[in-house]
Amino acid sequence: MINIEEFRKLELRVGVVKSAEAHPKADRLIVLKVDLGAEERQIVAGIRAHYQPEELVGKQIVVVANLEPAVLRGVESQGMLLAANDGEHVVVLSPEKVVGPGAKVS
Repeated sequence: MINIEEFRKLELRVGVVKSAEAHPKADRLIVLKVDLGAEERQIVAGIRAHYQPEELVGKQIVVVANLEPAVLRGVESQGMLLAANDGEHVVVLSPEKVVGPGAKVS
């Protein structure tokens, strides 16, 4: 369990996927360029078994924006997208209605 102060440390933002392509060195990863309003980020996500890159372009997603960058199979990821996983399906989380890029999720 975490307390509310620890939860508040997470910076969750809505981003718009500007481009998506298969990772050149990994069958399970997709490299996304995401507009977060004030900046564009590159995010590497392990969702290729559930999404084709082209279906993600233009989609609004929820991103952990203050996660320390990580290098995944030689490509830097500057955040993490959120997805639901029920053991069979993986579904990328997105807002119910369109909001501006960079909108804060709380």
